[in-house]
Amino acid sequence: MAQGTGSINSDYKDWEWSDDAGERARLLQSPSVETVLKNSESQGNSLGATSALGAVFIVVNAALGAGLLNFPAAFSMAGGVAAGITLQMCMLIFIIGGLVILAYCSQASNERTYQEVVWAVCGKVPGVLCEVAIAVYTFGTCIAFLIIIGDQEDKIIAALVKEPEEVGSHWYTDRKFTISITAFLLILPLSIPKEIGFQKYASSLSVIGTWYVTAVIIIKYIWPDKELVPVEIPTSPSSWTAVFNAMPTICFGFQCHVSSVPVFNSMKQPEVKTWGAVVTAAMVIALFVYTGTGICGFLTFGAGVEQDVLMSYPSNDIPVALARAFIILCVLTSYPILHFCGRAVLEGLWLRYTGVTVEEDVVRERRRRLLQTISWFLLTLLLALFIPDIGKVISVIGGLAACFIFVFPGLCLIQAKLSEIQETRAISWWAQVSYGVFMVTLGAFIFGQTTANAIFADLTA
Repeated sequence: MAQGTGSINSDYKDWEWSDDAGERARLLQSPSVETVLKNSESQGNSLGATSALGAVFIVVNAALGAGLLNFPAAFSMAGGVAAGITLQMCMLIFIIGGLVILAYCSQASNERTYQEVVWAVCGKVPGVLCEVAIAVYTFGTCIAFLIIIGDQEDKIIAALVKEPEEVGSHWYTDRKFTISITAFLLILPLSIPKEIGFQKYASSLSVIGTWYVTAVIIIKYIWPDKELVPVEIPTSPSSWTAVFNAMPTICFGFQCHVSSVPVFNSMKQPEVKTWGAVVTAAMVIALFVYTGTGICGFLTFGAGVEQDVLMSYPSNDIPVALARAFIILCVLTSYPILHFCGRAVLEGLWLRYTGVTVEEDVVRERRRRLLQTISWFLLTLLLALFIPDIGKVISVIGGLAACFIFVFPGLCLIQAKLSEIQETRAISWWAQVSYGVFMVTLGAFIFGQTTANAIFADLTA
């Protein structure tokens, strides 16, 4: 993509953007590049210290996560292995394309985070919508994390008690109590601090946990236990619309776009061509992990697979129990990071709207942060206690993930190309604008379809 001579930054200061607000809103940076960005900025050097290979692993880390637990169910909803793989491959083309577009627009606008790129390229309204979407997405993901904790703790408790029927019969084994006590003792204290320097440790733990879970699911398929017999293995979708039900899970799993912009800017050579190779390699690695988990988990249990695949395994399986412990640890450390990101968006919106200066805000920041944190924590906990089905949450936040993957990058590409001053429009220009329009249309369709399905399922439940 050739960079045009027109400005794409004209509407960025409509709300009198302050330096403080911009710094507070540098959210969703990959844990591995946060220090790099600070060091490069302090030295006045726009280039980072991350190599291309390092960037590959950072993007893989950003993409892989607890979402892999839902891929076997996604393959079941899509109608089998062939349909699931085909759907992933088709979507991967646009997922990679969106990552490349974001890098191109980041370079053209000279902005370093996702929401700042959208603000600079698309203007105030899309910028605000983007920040609101990020806040809602991180809020929903926090709910999903708490549900995952409850699911895994149920199975661990069932393995510890002598009689399975005792699970939930006592107040101390009740799901609502176990989630609440875990959240209050471990998650809330980690969510209150202004900074979260433990990100790098959570990042490493998440990588180990996701790879271990994938390995266990694959091994359990190759050498299955006698009691693990699949109910039925679909080979085709029940209807052509059933395939779309798997899209939210795929979008949720591959969504690393919000954290990709800081990664791109942390590279030694932040070039769009190099970045294209980086994200292609990263997405292929993520594809193998998700596909391996999806195929093996689906073929092990068939149509009877749970939304959280680990829930389908027996409670007394030791390797699976260790996988559950890994997932709980990953989620416990990931919740504060996601909360920090959502809180940063809300803080940035508040400061930009009010136009408060740094000196005026110092005294009130702590009080506001405590209020935001406690309100966020209690709301997510309350919803997690009364929405035990993680599939419902994934269907909603998966639709929002489609906006980050398709809609906002598509809008950025369209606006960036329209801002170019050219006497004649080349075929490549029209092709790129058409590609952007298609991405926006596809993302809007996925978001609308998944949201409508989620609402319909709740009304008919």
